Amino acid sequence: MRYTVEDIAKKAKAWTAGLAVAAAASGLGMASAGADEVTAQHLLKAMSDYLAAQKTISLDYDSNLEIVTTEKQKIGLASSGSLTLKRPDQVRATRRGGFADVELVFDGKLLTLIGKNANVYAQLEVPGSIDHLVDELREKYHRPMPAADLIMADPYGELMPLAIESKDLGSGVIRGVECDHLAFRTKEVDWQIWIAQGDRPYPCRYVVTSTAVAGDPQYTIDVRTWKTGAEVASASFSADIPAGAKKLNPGDLDFDDVPAIFTRKGGQ
Repeated sequence: MRYTVEDIAKKAKAWTAGLAVAAAASGLGMASAGADEVTAQHLLKAMSDYLAAQKTISLDYDSNLEIVTTEKQKIGLASSGSLTLKRPDQVRATRRGGFADVELVFDGKLLTLIGKNANVYAQLEVPGSIDHLVDELREKYHRPMPAADLIMADPYGELMPLAIESKDLGSGVIRGVECDHLAFRTKEVDWQIWIAQGDRPYPCRYVVTSTAVAGDPQYTIDVRTWKTGAEVASASFSADIPAGAKKLNPGDLDFDDVPAIFTRKGGQ
């Protein structure tokens, strides 16, 4: 049987109503606010400590950047990529989508950004740690790395200070992995995270919803593979610049997921 969007919406409303009635009838509900917040924060801190303890990490991911047009239509732009890092100061990341094929390489001193589809690149001296690199890109160059908080030395310290609400939503399953599902709110965004249960509490899914933007667009990243320590294949953190690539100034290199057809000029 095939379902239209309207069919699915109607069924979703029915399921929501049914679950609400069932919960009321059985006396089920969310845990008390205090215990709920403490548990959520404890689970997030455990993940943070685990991530901070890993000297080498590699992962593959899928992501979806949601935008909202002026006609209030939500459009999802999908991409996939990989990341390998060696603490404290080396990282290689890739992202390939329908409108961009990009790579970032950092060796502790030099940051190289490569636009493979456009055959361009830019380089920037940013000596220091991965944390310093993330801060420089975000604050000085206004080019934040998606989900970068999760690869910094203290994810808990990056994420929790702005949180005004924390919830433990129980279990969820992502790609067959049972996870703890947590939800947090700040003044401008809601974010959720699914953390693998067990002795490897890594982030399986991370969703950020921009509640301060009309239409509440979201950014979602799903981790497909997770490796640490000896599991991580040997990696080079030296940039391999394509032959004939044109060198640009860092500010001129556009790695945006959003193509021109979705800008205001192009009809957003």
